[in-house]
Amino acid sequence: MAAMKPRTGEGPLEVTKEGRGLVMRVPLEGGGRLVVEISQQEATDLHAALSEVV
Repeated sequence: MAAMKPRTGEGPLEVTKEGRGLVMRVPLEGGGRLVVEISQQEATDLHAALSEVV
């Protein structure tokens, strides 16, 4: 995975395709971001799980 650049500000939730996976950047309360690399199947499962509660 490429080196992560420092980010300032909170910004929006982002998902980008990098290689075979997806990289999700989630802004956190108090600043910073949670960066998670997930597969397409994991993204589909996350979508299904969130759809049930929203």
